[in-house]
Amino acid sequence: MSVYPSKENILKKIREALSHSTSLPFPQSEGNQPVFLPLGQEPEVEFAEQFTKLQGKFIYCINQQEFAFQLSSLVKKRDWQKVFCVEDKLIAPVASQLAERLMKTGLAECDVSITGCESLVARTGSIVLSSAQACGRTASVYAPIHICIAFTNQLVYDLKDALQAAKVKYGNNLPSLLTFATGPSRTADIEKTLVVGVHGPKEVYVFLIES
Repeated sequence: MSVYPSKENILKKIREALSHSTSLPFPQSEGNQPVFLPLGQEPEVEFAEQFTKLQGKFIYCINQQEFAFQLSSLVKKRDWQKVFCVEDKLIAPVASQLAERLMKTGLAECDVSITGCESLVARTGSIVLSSAQACGRTASVYAPIHICIAFTNQLVYDLKDALQAAKVKYGNNLPSLLTFATGPSRTADIEKTLVVGVHGPKEVYVFLIES
């Protein structure tokens, strides 16, 4: 007679249970289905809606000519005297109109900074930036106003799609920093009052150009 009958009974039941497969009680919790519903509208529209909900300012341009007109008009209307941008290709269409205002140094003294991005996330209205961009780590957060120039082929649906796009682009040499910027900087640390522009730009613009 066994000294440990209860232990043997337990092990016997476990062996019997393992010999018969059972279906998962909650199959959707195992990652077989997407968590969020697919987009019900164009990604450009979804991004614009989500981004503007976060106090972002969205400008859609059908081509480079419209982009040049819209950006130069905005800079002159807001009277920004110093516009920081190190990515010549991005601002080539407006280089002649804004030649006296464009700066490649002195970010701390500039009114606004212009950068590109890695991608735009439609579901959350986020801008994905990386340290591999020519603008570096600080251009998107140091100036009081940030302008991001993006193209429609940079739109992705969700955060995981943005990460996958970065993996495809950089392979095993991923940038040391990937940032998901979702609207202007904000905090409610001070007496639970929402304050915009404390730890980063107080205004964020996205110019989306049809590609």
